[in-house]
Amino acid sequence: MSAPAPSGDSASATVFVAVPPGEAFRVFTEEIDLWWRQGPRYRAFGKQRGQLNFETRPGGRVFETFTGERGTHTIEVGRVTSWNPPSSLELEWRASNFKPGERTFVSVRFDPKGDGTFVTVRQSGWSAFPADHPVRHGAQGAEFIRKIALWWGEILTALREHVSR
Repeated sequence: MSAPAPSGDSASATVFVAVPPGEAFRVFTEEIDLWWRQGPRYRAFGKQRGQLNFETRPGGRVFETFTGERGTHTIEVGRVTSWNPPSSLELEWRASNFKPGERTFVSVRFDPKGDGTFVTVRQSGWSAFPADHPVRHGAQGAEFIRKIALWWGEILTALREHVSR
């Protein structure tokens, strides 16, 4: 279960996808590499094409693997802490510039609405990071939280676009 978030500690984004919650949950987890955006803003290996994977179970990892001249490299970005298909999942989440032991908490909800699903991502735990932490890219307070919410909005827009194809 994710830790409670103090005020100003969390960012969230929501998107509507035109499929039932079970299908939205399946696409989110099983097709993550097909819809998650590419590039250094979204992937651990930046401009190099890695494979994003989601182990679909409690304790499962979210990780990216890249094979290059020096072999295969894997970076874990998340670990499933709660698995409740088709309604929700929770993760401990790490950016590539986090130190050992640093993590945030991500909850994803799949709420039915008419002929589709609202997918909501909420990321919390930011108050544990110092003002000069590299993940902040110089932004503080509401500005930083807004940037994280916009980043998740971009990710969820990619999910919506993938589902609509």
